[in-house]
Amino acid sequence: MQQSETIAAIATAPGTGAIAVIRVSGPQAQQVVQGCTNGRRLQARLATLVRVRDTRGCVIDECVATYFAAPASFTGEDTVELSCHGGMLVTRRVLERLLACGARPAEPGEFSRRAFENGKLDLTQAEAVMDIISAGSDLALRAAQNQLQGAIGNQVAAAADILINVAAHVEAYIDFPEEDIAPDTTDTLLHQLDEVETILRRLLATADEGRLLREGIRTAIIGAPNVGKSSLLNMLLGYERAIVSSTAGTTRDTIEESVALGGLRLRLIDTAGLHESADAIERAGMERSRRAGAEADLILEVADATAPRPALELPQTGAHHLLLLNKCDLPLHPDWAAEQAAIRISCRAGTGREALEQAVEKLFLSESGERDSLAAINTRHRHALQQALEYLAAARVALCAGESPEFVDVDLRAALDSLGSITGRIDTEDILTRVFSTFCLGK
Repeated sequence: MQQSETIAAIATAPGTGAIAVIRVSGPQAQQVVQGCTNGRRLQARLATLVRVRDTRGCVIDECVATYFAAPASFTGEDTVELSCHGGMLVTRRVLERLLACGARPAEPGEFSRRAFENGKLDLTQAEAVMDIISAGSDLALRAAQNQLQGAIGNQVAAAADILINVAAHVEAYIDFPEEDIAPDTTDTLLHQLDEVETILRRLLATADEGRLLREGIRTAIIGAPNVGKSSLLNMLLGYERAIVSSTAGTTRDTIEESVALGGLRLRLIDTAGLHESADAIERAGMERSRRAGAEADLILEVADATAPRPALELPQTGAHHLLLLNKCDLPLHPDWAAEQAAIRISCRAGTGREALEQAVEKLFLSESGERDSLAAINTRHRHALQQALEYLAAARVALCAGESPEFVDVDLRAALDSLGSITGRIDTEDILTRVFSTFCLGK
């Protein structure tokens, strides 16, 4: 990727719509657009009506062009966004004309890559762009927006800043080999390492929440036949997705759908009813039910409130579990009279959804975390944070054992490299700058 080149691409999803956006970015963005709009110069941040013309002067489309002068643009470069009519043919023709006037096709992710390289985004913010696009729930969207605003990057930067200070102290002692690190200095450095570890462990604690927000909560709907498992799926989805019948064994295979519930995304898996059966196909379906339960993050056990409590053997799993008593619009069977923990619903009457939402939120949203400050790391962040903590532990051991500062420094720099891989913005020069600004080592 060469930033000396001007790139162009359709920025909106393919298909037919009222409007499509074509983005042009690079040092010649203004000139490329002028080349196909009769040379009309654009004013920064002013929407301008233009006509994109072919080589014969015929109008391809009438567009609204908005020019963003560097560095005040998404990429940090001169950028022009053309809003044209949203047909597939017209957008392709406009893009082809821009390419003929000097732009080249943008590679996948190149606009965000340029934004990162020009200091407009760190890596966590660049990742947040895709998280926003793919968000499947309100909380996932909020977490992605917080990440885009720097919720993760700022915490990593704060930890790195403390760690740079520790490394600067240690390297100062390397420059004065005749002096050992004083005990009180060691205590101060260990206290600073404690601060770094606290920040990193707080971020690591959001890993599971991040996975559930991005991927959805794998939710197995399990129960005996004819208790309303498929009816629950249909009620939560708001349409008839699964066949509902009083005939036992109607559901023989798992059905998976996604639904937003209480700000979270649930990947619902409707399963075959668990019971004794001589039918080989039914037994195969029930085996899939047990496997879905074993792999789930949440089990919704559905029971018929009008029938006796069944002797149901649930899959062995560490998943969260909620008991749902269906058909509560009818008289309750005595077996359930003392059941206080169950959520009472009626799929036929459409009641109980709000209680289910509240129960799911209570299970999966940390009580201490406020939604407005939600920040959830991804798998790449988790690996880097775990590596950083391992290096910090090694540095702590070396420091406490009074080993040579060089050994301590190796682990500190490795920890900084791990943090740098998260944001992409840790430089060895940062340590040198801190050394020379904080310690008067010479002129």
